[in-house]
Amino acid sequence: MIAGIDEAGKGPVLGPMCVAGLLLDENKLGRIAQLGVKDSKKLSPKKREALSVDIKELADKIFILEVSPGQIDELRKVITMNEIMVACYVKVLEELKPESAFVDAADVIAQRFGDNIMKKYSGDLKITSEHNADEKFPIVSAASILAKVRRDELVRNIEVENGIEIGSGYPSDRKTINFLDNWVKEHGSLPDFARSSWETSKNIIERSRNIQRTISDY
Repeated sequence: MIAGIDEAGKGPVLGPMCVAGLLLDENKLGRIAQLGVKDSKKLSPKKREALSVDIKELADKIFILEVSPGQIDELRKVITMNEIMVACYVKVLEELKPESAFVDAADVIAQRFGDNIMKKYSGDLKITSEHNADEKFPIVSAASILAKVRRDELVRNIEVENGIEIGSGYPSDRKTINFLDNWVKEHGSLPDFARSSWETSKNIIERSRNIQRTISDY
C-alpha cells in the first residue's frame, strides 16, 4: 500500500491549511496516472473538482487534515513552520498507515524533511521526499488536487458566511490585502480566519494604528 501526501495553504494569510493523503494499492498506480492528474496549480478549478471525484472513487483510503489559522498561530509560538509541516504529514501517515509514501517536501532540504517525518512516525515506512513531487509522481499529484479542492471549498465557505469576497487568501493577492485593510479599519482587529502570526497581518495592523494615530493628531 502506497501513500501520496501534499498540502494546500501553507503560505496564505487567510484560511486554513489542508494536508491531503491518499492510500492506494500499488496495482492502481497506473490507473491514477491515467486519470490525467497533475500539479493542482496547473489545472482549472472545474478540472480539479472533477478529478477529485475520480480520485476518491479509486483510492483505498483518503484523509485530509485541516489546520485552522488559530491552530497555526498557536503552534508557531512553540515550533517552527517546518516542524508544523512535519507534524501534519505524520498525522496523515498515522491515519493511512502505508508501507511506502511519496511526499512533496515542505522544507528547503527535501531529504531532511523526509528524515524528520521518519523520526516522528511510529511505524515502519519507506519514504520518498522530493521537491515538486506533485509534478513527478501521479499519486502526489492526486493528493495535491484533493488538498487544493478542499481548501478552496473552505475559503468559499468563509466568503459565504461573511458575505464578502476575500480573494485567494495569499499575501500576493491584492484583493486579499484590500479585504484585510478594510476589515481592520472597520473592526479594529483581524478576522478569526486570518493568521495573526503572519508578517502580512502584523503590517496591516501596524498600518492601521499609524493611520489612527495620524488622524488623532488632528
